[in-house]
Amino acid sequence: MTTTRQRRQAPELDADGIPAARLAPELAEALDHVQRRVLWLAALMVHHANYGRPNPDGTKVGGHQASSASMVSILTALYFHHLRPGDRVAVKPHASPVFHAIQYLLGKLPRSYLTTLRAYGGLQSYPSRTKDPDAVDFSTGSVGLGAVAPAFAALAGRYAAAHFGAPDTRRFVALVGDAELDEGNVWEAILDPALEGLENLLWIVDLNRQSLDRVVPGIRAARLMRLFADSGWRVLEAKYGRRLRALFERDGGEPLRRRIDEMRNEEYQALIRLPGPELRPRLVADDPAVAAAIADLPDADLPAVLANLGGHDLEELIDVLALADAEPRRPTVIFAYTIKGWGLPIAGHPLNHSQLLSAEQIAGLREALGAPADDEWAAFDPASPAGRLCAAAAARLYGQPAAARPPLAALAASIPADLELPTTGQTSTQETFGRALMRLAEIPGLGERVVTTSPDVSVSTNLAGWINKTGVFAPRDEPDFESAEVYRLLRWKRGPAGQHIELGISEMNLFMLLAMFGLAHELIGEPMLPIGTVYDPFVCRGLDAFIYGLYSGAKYIVAGTPSGITLAPEGGAHQSTVTPSLGIELPNLLSFEPCFAQELAWALLEGLRQCCDREGGRATYLRLSTRPIDQGLLEPALRRLGADELRRQALLGGYRLIDRRDYDDHPRAPVVQIAASGALIPEAVAAAAYLRREGVAANVLNLTSARRLYERWRAGGPGPAAPLAWLIPPDEARAPIVTVHDGASHALAWLGGVSGAPLTALGVDRFGQSGARDDLYRLFQIDVESIVAAGFAAADLALGV
Repeated sequence: MTTTRQRRQAPELDADGIPAARLAPELAEALDHVQRRVLWLAALMVHHANYGRPNPDGTKVGGHQASSASMVSILTALYFHHLRPGDRVAVKPHASPVFHAIQYLLGKLPRSYLTTLRAYGGLQSYPSRTKDPDAVDFSTGSVGLGAVAPAFAALAGRYAAAHFGAPDTRRFVALVGDAELDEGNVWEAILDPALEGLENLLWIVDLNRQSLDRVVPGIRAARLMRLFADSGWRVLEAKYGRRLRALFERDGGEPLRRRIDEMRNEEYQALIRLPGPELRPRLVADDPAVAAAIADLPDADLPAVLANLGGHDLEELIDVLALADAEPRRPTVIFAYTIKGWGLPIAGHPLNHSQLLSAEQIAGLREALGAPADDEWAAFDPASPAGRLCAAAAARLYGQPAAARPPLAALAASIPADLELPTTGQTSTQETFGRALMRLAEIPGLGERVVTTSPDVSVSTNLAGWINKTGVFAPRDEPDFESAEVYRLLRWKRGPAGQHIELGISEMNLFMLLAMFGLAHELIGEPMLPIGTVYDPFVCRGLDAFIYGLYSGAKYIVAGTPSGITLAPEGGAHQSTVTPSLGIELPNLLSFEPCFAQELAWALLEGLRQCCDREGGRATYLRLSTRPIDQGLLEPALRRLGADELRRQALLGGYRLIDRRDYDDHPRAPVVQIAASGALIPEAVAAAAYLRREGVAANVLNLTSARRLYERWRAGGPGPAAPLAWLIPPDEARAPIVTVHDGASHALAWLGGVSGAPLTALGVDRFGQSGARDDLYRLFQIDVESIVAAGFAAADLALGV
């Protein structure tokens, strides 16, 4: 249990030699009753899920009674004493039953849900913003992500206070399992300069020193504390409870403290499970001073006293929480020492992570915790001290009407149908993206809500112009001589008015920031329009946080650029191939892969509209390219359809860029569909022209959003191809298809299933390499010649040759 502990002043002792209480006795007793009921309800919820409910298929239900138990006192101290209205809390994933038990006692969760843990339509295994019936601030589950989410939410709060005058009094709290600190994303966040000095950020580490399969070495806690301190955090401890601290003040108390401090965690876990008569000699270890310190303790009390850690002493916790509040202008971490399985028969067992109490153990626990035998799910009598405490806590936290949020209708109405951008000559979608942001900055009511971010790739993803215009966000104005040289050279002013947040090289931080700013409307009452950029191949490096944000219901825009083997000289390590598939498959996401500047503008504006739709909107992924494209290739479709109809079809997912019906083809010419996306549209157009000269009627389908097309097809309609009839009319339903994509070939291969048409899928299914673009296109058979060859083969199939 060794740590580097900052000793607080020795406590005053009461007549029994116990540190004097800081709470009125009635309140302390009521808090203890509440935490005992919370422990009981949490354990019972898991027990009922596994043994009290029918389980026809025999699938393991599971649950975490031990991991829940270690958090009971911490959560009780927070919700029933410390928290204020508007505070936001991320609950450790395995403490989900404790959170729901507390919400039930606060009147925020109907009793009927207590029996639905891990059941369909019931309480989720881990806290979920989007799926739990009670109000969850932060989804947790993938360990490490729930820990850092409040940090980025606190950054969003700081930004909102600077830009919109939002109150900055709310606190952001993360309840973190000690094993979660093994996750690299935690330290990526702590070390990022964007999060330095965050006000009102508090982490509480549940230091129970056990993970799934091991007891964590004691020296690790000291190292973790030093890492936090070296990163500018205030480090506090809730290590020992009042009864142990009283023993430390006796004669022989210092040797007793030293004995406990220096014992290995494995030994401590073993000792607290022993009966008193066996425990005493092993604790004393032939040290007469230690023996003297515990001489008057009855054997029956000794295990409980040794287990009296600060993370289970409500008054100690409340005292340390008050210390954290005393210096709110920098982040604080509290290491709360706990016992995994506290209060349960399996407390401290090295393999108790997934252990479940037996029916006999549950019955004994009910009796020990004073739960009513005739109503095991009971809350408190409202007239009892515990009942009054619950009512007072509920009134404090939820009794005031929520502050009015800025109306989203006005923000949505400020989004134009189009942007004035250059649509002639040669330009890339990445270059157009930078120009589009500059235009957004000029739109009243809209531009001020846009905030951009990037993991150290702002210049190379065309954000430089936007940043020159709006500045880099910082808590205070920084004169040029204080700013980094690169900021001075780029004319990037740093200060509270800035609308760009520059991150270090961490894609996990990028997606976590986008997620929390994308939930700013719900978390802090201020709508924001977050837009991030990332090198497309490194989307996968941030995938865990990307998924976390989508699961949490966050709305934002992320541009992956540049993408594909089109980024030819950069080589295989920088050439993305699977990201189009992610754009199709990830839930709660829209994706676009535009080719032309006009399409990019429409897709970007659609993404902003999605951000304003808090109920049905989704995050948006734009897959962009640095390849210059001749914008004149769009003219035939623009003339045929008109701007409004072209925009409608582009946002539906695709349109006929080249339509055979515009040409005088032979009436019996075989029809071939060439379906392409993004940077490969020029190859598709050139191949179609070649095939037409050789007697093949080739259409070019520009798939601006394979995601939307796929969803529309899956939604169904009269006839197999009817949902996509504007793209593939009924008389062409069986025409063979050639798909070509600067990405994995399977991403567009589903088109053949729309109406059973033969399909040839061309794409990039191996790692790329350095080279000229034409050489790589030829290598992966996505060049004009390969498309033409596939088109001829498809035409032969159509003719029955």
